[in-house]
Amino acid sequence: MSDTTHPFDLLLQLAAHCRRQAAGLPAQQAVAETWSGIGFRLAGQPMVAAMGEVSEILHEPRYTALPRVKSWVRGVANVRGRLLPIIDLSHFLGASSNIPRKQRRVLVLDRDELFVGLLVDELFGMQHFPVSSFTTTVPALAEELRPFVVGAYTGEQVSLIFNFRALARDQAFLDVAI
Repeated sequence: MSDTTHPFDLLLQLAAHCRRQAAGLPAQQAVAETWSGIGFRLAGQPMVAAMGEVSEILHEPRYTALPRVKSWVRGVANVRGRLLPIIDLSHFLGASSNIPRKQRRVLVLDRDELFVGLLVDELFGMQHFPVSSFTTTVPALAEELRPFVVGAYTGEQVSLIFNFRALARDQAFLDVAI
């Protein structure tokens, strides 16, 4: 019989040697629970919306203006064969926006009977907040914004939580005709 070691045994020895020589990973003391949402700027205010409320994010599409609608209704856009109403959310809330068009984004809501694109000033992307930083106490808000804010996450800055479901139930938002 020969004195050679089987290659699999050599691999096992190498693995054991590596484990002995490896530095340990730092121990994670506690797992912090986080809440994730889509961050955006609306009327100069940092906001965040729950991930499940926004179905799509678009650059501001070309749209066709509609007659006899309120001034905050920009028009309708053809998005993959569906007519998407475009609403200037800042204007609806009584604020003006001077953000360049290429910086603005449309948050698409497609839930139940509501299919609408909400134009916001700027998009921050996905944001994560520790659940412990949630508060229902929010700073002073414009009266038009108050019914749609359900709380805030504090940290480097305060991000208000915008509730699109409350917006979708608001009769003033649903009544677009003049």
